[in-house]
Amino acid sequence: MSSLGYVLKSAFVTLTIIGATAALAHPKLLSSTPAENAEVTPPERIELHFSEDLVPQFSAASLVMTGMPGMTGHSPMKMSIKVSGADDPKTMVITPAQPLPAGTYRVDWRAVSSDTHPVTGSIPFSVK
Repeated sequence: MSSLGYVLKSAFVTLTIIGATAALAHPKLLSSTPAENAEVTPPERIELHFSEDLVPQFSAASLVMTGMPGMTGHSPMKMSIKVSGADDPKTMVITPAQPLPAGTYRVDWRAVSSDTHPVTGSIPFSVK
């Protein structure tokens, strides 16, 4: 094989590997407010910050109250929320319809970026 052929073949293989790696990239949760397992005053909004721009029509979240002080055997209760984007396309904003009472909560999220592969997770926190 000529040296030019070798160089071209090497460049093709390198570009293929780089392209495949980029295609496998998925959004990763970088941080949240409130943070995981934090104890906070009732938040007016919950923010999830991801590593990639989100596709809003395929990304979603829910907020579940998992426990209430003084009550045992409390069944998880889905809270009414609004999910929206932010000025930063890597941020998902969750706004509770009403102030959150004291208790434990879990945000269940689904994030989709341009690769269209959904990634899911959850963040527990508590309200004092």
